[in-house]
Amino acid sequence: MATKVDSLAPVLPPPDTNRDNADLAGFGYQPVLHRKLGRYASFAAGFSFVSILTTIFQFFGFGYSFGGAAFFWTWPIVFAGQFLVALNFAELAARYPISGCIYQWSRRLGGEVVGWFAGWMMVIAQIVTAAAAAIALQVVLPSIWSGFQIVGDDTALTSTSGATNAVLLGSILLVLTTVINVIGIDLMSRINSIGVTVEIVGVLAIIALFFTHTERGPGVVLQTDQAAPGPYWAAFLVSGLMAAYVMVGFDSAGELSEETKNPRKVAPRTILTALSVSALGGGLLLLGALMAAPSLDDGSLSTEGLAYVLTAKLDSPAGKVLLGCVAVAITVCTLAIQTAGSRLMFSMARDGKLPFARRLASVHPRYGTPVLPSVIIGVLGIGLLVLNLGNAAIFATLASVCIVTLYLAYLLVTVPLLVRRIKGWDSDDGSLFSLGRFGIPINALAVVWGIAMAVNLAWPRAEVYTPNGGGWWMLWAAPLFVLVVIGVGVVVHRVVNTGPKNEETLEPAAQPA
Repeated sequence: MATKVDSLAPVLPPPDTNRDNADLAGFGYQPVLHRKLGRYASFAAGFSFVSILTTIFQFFGFGYSFGGAAFFWTWPIVFAGQFLVALNFAELAARYPISGCIYQWSRRLGGEVVGWFAGWMMVIAQIVTAAAAAIALQVVLPSIWSGFQIVGDDTALTSTSGATNAVLLGSILLVLTTVINVIGIDLMSRINSIGVTVEIVGVLAIIALFFTHTERGPGVVLQTDQAAPGPYWAAFLVSGLMAAYVMVGFDSAGELSEETKNPRKVAPRTILTALSVSALGGGLLLLGALMAAPSLDDGSLSTEGLAYVLTAKLDSPAGKVLLGCVAVAITVCTLAIQTAGSRLMFSMARDGKLPFARRLASVHPRYGTPVLPSVIIGVLGIGLLVLNLGNAAIFATLASVCIVTLYLAYLLVTVPLLVRRIKGWDSDDGSLFSLGRFGIPINALAVVWGIAMAVNLAWPRAEVYTPNGGGWWMLWAAPLFVLVVIGVGVVVHRVVNTGPKNEETLEPAAQPA
């Protein structure tokens, strides 16, 4: 009889899932998302957002054109700075395992207004980042098959036809990732994990190819003769945009906390691992490319980037396969960015902090996904691309504005955290990841780093924002974009807080812990 009773018993979630859901309930939220992500899937979410194949293939030429081969050194410098930020995020991920982490962390540390603007800026940044990542297909697909160059014949992103074709390919990709995100976390995580595995294999294969076909020694990273005219320090700062654009999004493991098993333990590790693995693989990729490039001074590295080195060293079907790995990496990168953004939007809406909050916070009963946020991010990303149709500076402009906004959103976490630490915040309970007595110095350095990078990236440089000429508004695109985001945010925040909350709020906002 015991067997019979057991067979009729309801199927319960695993004990760890029950414990995680009870933990979430302690923050005032009911578990409505499907908790199915394991450690590798959590790592994959962060790694695919960083996506070294996507971003290095997209921005290698940009970095080299300004800093020459010595721009390599921007990579370890940016990693060191971002690792300081990641250490603080890992500590917060262990204590607040809630979706929409940037918003949730910030409001618990700095209050409702600070938290709202952190979430608002992060959502906007993720929409722009998704669009910027999607256009990276232009760097790869035409090199695999000329038929992918649908518009014109110049494949360079800095050309009008290349930029237009990038908008077309990027829009198609955003439609695809939107559909996947709507269908469910199962499909998304499965595709993302497979894609990340393909990307890691591709990275290792490309690194091996470069280091077995070198043209020069590692001393190439000291050469500055191909740098842009003017003081080298100025060119070096500009070239750092590439590394700064790559090493963001490692907090995605925190964004998916409510869909991760044992997030208090898993998310901190995967945040640090995703950034560290990306930094190691990307550094070897950069070094190998500089050592293997057929020429450093014929202009090809600046215009074609890594695709030039790869096709030159392996102009065969195998080379096309490796470029295909890059295309897969771009796809899962865009997918991961959109997923993280939709969870952040869901988290804010659940607290009634966005217009149409009830609809935005609705989760599909079958798929377990916030459908409307995914659709909105996809549509807005495509709209952003269409607005830039034919703009030869699209890749630099989109990258710069989204990076600046991301760094500011990060600062709205690290600055309130530093204030709390100075006031005596006790974060060490003995069982969770903690910086201990090193918390204040590491946090302070992360804040200084974030401010310095935001200023550097937003600085109006004609060679970045108007390489082929343009109006003053293009030159000041980054600071103007930030001001517009803040201005619109003020209006939206006022509307949300003066509107009929009872009709739009799905459930009362959980009180900050």
